[in-house]
This record gives sequence, structure tokens and C-alpha cells, in this order.
Amino acid sequence: MTELKPQPQQRTHEDAPGVARLIALSDGIYAIAMTLLVIDLAVPAGLNDAAFHRALSDELPSLGAFALSFTLLSGFWRDQRRILATLPVDSFVITELILLGLGLVALLPFPTGLLAEYASQPDAVALYAGAMAAIHAVHTTLLLLTQRQVHPTPTAPDAVARRRLAAQLGSSVLIFGLSIPLAYVNTNAAMWFWIVLVPTHFVLGRFPRRVPHE
Repeated sequence: MTELKPQPQQRTHEDAPGVARLIALSDGIYAIAMTLLVIDLAVPAGLNDAAFHRALSDELPSLGAFALSFTLLSGFWRDQRRILATLPVDSFVITELILLGLGLVALLPFPTGLLAEYASQPDAVALYAGAMAAIHAVHTTLLLLTQRQVHPTPTAPDAVARRRLAAQLGSSVLIFGLSIPLAYVNTNAAMWFWIVLVPTHFVLGRFPRRVPHE
């Protein structure tokens, strides 16, 4: 993922007491959401060998859903920390957007559980994809709204890196969004379609998004 660095000449968002509390709230919500992902993972006690292996096999979809959501949540958390660390000023709109994103993150264990238990149901796959698209959309919006505040000079290396990250997040919105109607055609195809995120982020992360000097 593209690295964003705070501008040394600016007072960063982390220096403000109100923002420090917002960052602490974000860390707490992400930690709780990540922990809640494992609640549904359990194998009953007292099983014989055959029943144990069957129960363990039944948990594989839940383990897969946990691994996917934990990986994506880790990325969301890193992106949000980078965004908050580079903001020079606070605003009502930015705070509300951050809280909206945190609300979606707190909700994520629910669609994760649905995906683990009902991956063959279009509504479950579509709801999960919709939640992922929405969180990525919030982070993309945060980056775009604050681009000029953080990097007035569009040719600065950090400004280019920030635009690259916005492009990666925007591609995630598109990929998860496209998988929603695809889920109503074929749920397996919709979930496999998410793998497109990996090469897309790699290409966008390497692509030199330069802005000509004025």
C-alpha cells in the first residue's frame, strides 16, 4: 500500500487534543471489530474423532471469512491512521466522515458472519461487498477532500503518493461495487472477483501519477 508521510512544516492532526481522542476512538473500534470477527469460531467439546473432523471442516468458511475481513480491516486501519496523521486542520465534515467510516467498521462483523454462514446466498455476498465498498468510499472521499489542504503543491512526492493511494481505494470501491450485481448472477464468481484487488492495487501503486510542472 502507498505510504503517506506527515508534512514536517505543518501541525499535524495528531497534535490536536480533539483529534487525538478521535484517533484513540478509531483504534478502539478497529480493535473491537477485529476481535468480534472470531466470536463465531468454535468447535463443540466432547466430540468423537469423526464428529471433530466434521465440525472442524464446517468451520473452514468462517475461518476464510475471518481471514478476509481481518486483512481488509488491517488495511482500513493503516489507511485511516495515514490520513489522520497528515491532516493539518480539523473540520466538522471530516469528523463526520471519519465517524461514518467507524460506524461501518463496527458493523462489519455482521456481514462477515453472514458471508461465513450463507456464502451461497446473493444477499449475504452483496451485503458484504456493499459494506467494503462503503468503507473504501469513505476513505477515498477523505483523501480527495483534504488533498489541497495537505499538499498545496501537486508535484510534491507525498502529494503523488496520496493521489496514488486515492486511486487504489477508488479501485476497491469499483471492484466491490461491481461484485454486488454479479452476486445475484453467481455468488462464487462475485467472491473470486475480489481477487482482482491484488493486481489492481499493485499496478496503481507502481504507476507514476505525475503532474506536469506549471
